[in-house]
Amino acid sequence: MAAVGGSAVACCAVLLAAVLLFSAPATTEAYDSLDPNGNITIKWDIISWTPDGYVATVTMFNYQQFRHISAPGWQLGWSWAKKEVIWSMVGAMATEQGDCSKFKSSRPHCCKKEPNIVDLLPGTPFNQQIANCCKAGIIRTFNQDPANAASSFQISVGLAGNTNWTVKVPKKFTLKALCPQVHCGRAIVGMPTKFYSSDGRRATQALMTWDVACTYSQYLAQKTPTCCVSLSSFYNDTTANCPTCSCGCQNNVTHPGSCVNDNSPYLRSAINGPGKITGQPLVQCSPHMCPIKIHWHVKLNYKDYWRVKVTITYLNYRMNYSDWNLVAQHPNFDSTTKVFSFNYKPLTPYGDGINDTAMFWGRKFYNDVLKQAGPLGNAQSEVLMRKDSETFTLDKGWAFPKRVYFNGDNCVMPSPDSYP
Repeated sequence: MAAVGGSAVACCAVLLAAVLLFSAPATTEAYDSLDPNGNITIKWDIISWTPDGYVATVTMFNYQQFRHISAPGWQLGWSWAKKEVIWSMVGAMATEQGDCSKFKSSRPHCCKKEPNIVDLLPGTPFNQQIANCCKAGIIRTFNQDPANAASSFQISVGLAGNTNWTVKVPKKFTLKALCPQVHCGRAIVGMPTKFYSSDGRRATQALMTWDVACTYSQYLAQKTPTCCVSLSSFYNDTTANCPTCSCGCQNNVTHPGSCVNDNSPYLRSAINGPGKITGQPLVQCSPHMCPIKIHWHVKLNYKDYWRVKVTITYLNYRMNYSDWNLVAQHPNFDSTTKVFSFNYKPLTPYGDGINDTAMFWGRKFYNDVLKQAGPLGNAQSEVLMRKDSETFTLDKGWAFPKRVYFNGDNCVMPSPDSYP
């Protein structure tokens, strides 16, 4: 079977993309109006019975349109329904073994009632891998990177029952990578997953399949934003800057070491300070205190077209930002003609052919990584749009976006009365 065993490591990316495309749930509970059907679906497929339990393949599919599971990666948890134990795992591991003292000969991999599972790291020996594992818990979006939009592991469960009638579904699933932004529903029995051979000529299916949907919630998301937007135009010298304290009002007076000036003689020592080991952000001191700043500039106005320049500036000195994406909402995106140095995909969150939302991301090996704050900490592109004579105007802020997201976080916009 393509989803089980060491030989599955070389599973074709095209097949994964097809599985993602055709197995996505038609309707799900969602909380974000720009991604109403987005979720992370967990499939728990029992593929064989053992004397005291079963072997299952667990796969997480990221159906969110513009939200990655990024570093430090996912952590999956649940509560066993009975007194189950994990005998062994391939492609992932439990963070704690727990109390296995009642087992006298061979000890299980994990005996905890509520295990916490993490992905293995890249470079894991092949005999410990299965397809779509070992990516340090990072799962990309299907829009941006379909070949890496799923993560899998294999688990051998004991003391669980070994028939469809005696086995019990785990409870209280949690996905801690994005916590507390993600809420997981209860596991439900679904249609058995089909597995195809490498040549696509034979299909086998799981003995049982349980599905869990985890959805993003802006109400549970972190309270402090991580990005802000500034606006300018060719027809006005005024710039609408990021609002003061967009990402909090921390500074070196109230929170020593929370930011550093780019011309500070202590810049290098601050970067290598205690927070480096824990990955604590060290942002460039600014009135807005955001690690990400998006600037939208209305650049040119032609007879039949108009042109916008978008600049992303990264102000964190301690890490690089890889595989970023930007989502913006504007009524003229339905007439996008050319995007010059970003990848582009239209999103239609409201259906009915309304195309006012665009997703942008960097080109591989060119500008898909935002380097640490400094000269290389930015990426920019220009967007050319055809004008609709009935709607186009430069009055009352029409030329500026309604909403902007960076890596799924809603960015703080300037006050409308400050627009150029």
